[in-house]
Amino acid sequence: MSFRSQNKAEEQSDDALSMHFANGQSHQDSTHHAIELVQSHVDKPQSLVGEALFVTVVCCAQLMTQAGLALSIAPVDIIGRSFGTTNAGELSWFSAAYSLTVGTFILIAGRLGDTYGHKKLFVVGFLWYALWSLLAGFSVYSTRIFFDCCRAFQGLGPALLLPNALGILGRTYEPGKRKNLVFSFFGATAPGGFVLGATFSSIFSQLLWWPWSYWVMAIACLALGVAGIFVIPHTPSPKHELPVMDQLDVWGAITGISGLVLINFAWNQGPVVGWPTPYTYALLIVGFVILTVFVFIEFRATLPLVPFSTLSKDAAFVLACVAAGWSSFGIWLYYLWRMMEVLRSQSPLLSSAQFVPAAASGLCAAMTTGYVLGHVKPSYVMLIAMVAFTVGGILIATAPVNQTYWAQTFVSIIVMPWGMDMSFPAATIMLSNCMPLEHQGLAASLVSTFVNYSISLGLGFAGTIETQVNGGGKEILKGYRGSWYMGIGLSGLGIGVAMLYALHTSNVGKKDKEEKDVEA
Repeated sequence: MSFRSQNKAEEQSDDALSMHFANGQSHQDSTHHAIELVQSHVDKPQSLVGEALFVTVVCCAQLMTQAGLALSIAPVDIIGRSFGTTNAGELSWFSAAYSLTVGTFILIAGRLGDTYGHKKLFVVGFLWYALWSLLAGFSVYSTRIFFDCCRAFQGLGPALLLPNALGILGRTYEPGKRKNLVFSFFGATAPGGFVLGATFSSIFSQLLWWPWSYWVMAIACLALGVAGIFVIPHTPSPKHELPVMDQLDVWGAITGISGLVLINFAWNQGPVVGWPTPYTYALLIVGFVILTVFVFIEFRATLPLVPFSTLSKDAAFVLACVAAGWSSFGIWLYYLWRMMEVLRSQSPLLSSAQFVPAAASGLCAAMTTGYVLGHVKPSYVMLIAMVAFTVGGILIATAPVNQTYWAQTFVSIIVMPWGMDMSFPAATIMLSNCMPLEHQGLAASLVSTFVNYSISLGLGFAGTIETQVNGGGKEILKGYRGSWYMGIGLSGLGIGVAMLYALHTSNVGKKDKEEKDVEA
């Protein structure tokens, strides 16, 4: 990094800290605390091969996250039979427990990376992922509850990986075409990772034994964790003199995580035991109360986990679109696999083969997005992504069970990755560019939190709809379609928000141009 660029980064960080104190977030003696959460620029490897290895290992965080989701979706019936259950609500927990912890713990994981160094947390994330993948395989000798717990603890690994991987990339690449390309490549690994996980879990489940998919995952994560030690440049942690409680915003983390876990648990447990069960709606109410306390704490925290006062309208629009689009994606994905395996009586391996086009489509979408973002406003890219989510949902929701795969199912699988791989890079780049270097971990955390938490929460919404309209399990297709219609409604909401955001950015652009003309 040049001396001028380094000075510029330091000036931006100083300005951000000055604004933080000026907004009343500190006391008069704040200057004596010397808060210096200033993340310095990270120099990428000099050789092309070294840079390729660096980007590949970092992007494997996204790849292995989606592969881990697929491990319990593709062979869900095989895993369920080994535990003696066929209940749809209990089966959905195999994937919901994983997505719950991935989405919930990302925020604190991003702060840990900002505080102690992104590389350290990245390596720890892969090692933790390996440990609980190993234990998830051995849960075959235990009970379904223990397997659900292993899946939940397994999700803590990706929660550590995603924000710190994006934080590393955000600190390494400055805004521009190269950064857009790298972030697009990071997003492109999502569909490929899911296909990879679905394929190998199906092979092991059908031909060998389903625990082998988790044991192989453990080996792969261990290898990537070791590789990260050698190929990722040193990411120095900032100097600070604040107490640990203030550095990590411990009370904010406790209330935020507790509230999110309770709300998500209630929505996913409701379809299993029924919403009239008192503890389901009680936990939901308590969760919202705790989240209210979390917001109150964040406005008074010295170094808030989520600095609400500094989040712009742009961030609110972007995150709303991400939440709506990705919750619909989670519904589409889970019930698409249920339709292929339950209603069409396909094996997990055949269903995985039919899902392969999603990887190629996702790669094309990500590369296209990397180019388009340099020529088109990100708000328009986000609008296109929301349309793709909606079209993909409509295609599969209206597909007859006995229809050939090459009609609506194939087209839906081709279209849906464009929503994924246009919305994720666009949201990440937009938040990354509008935040200073010391908040790169926060920018990545917010996007990843909304993506993964929305997937899990969307499944809870859809499960409630399914149980209410499937006639007590007698009308399976009606239940699936009810869930898909719920997903279409969510993505349609995303279109509305994206259109408002596009109009907002267009008006702001016109005003800025008029002001420049007047000044000229």
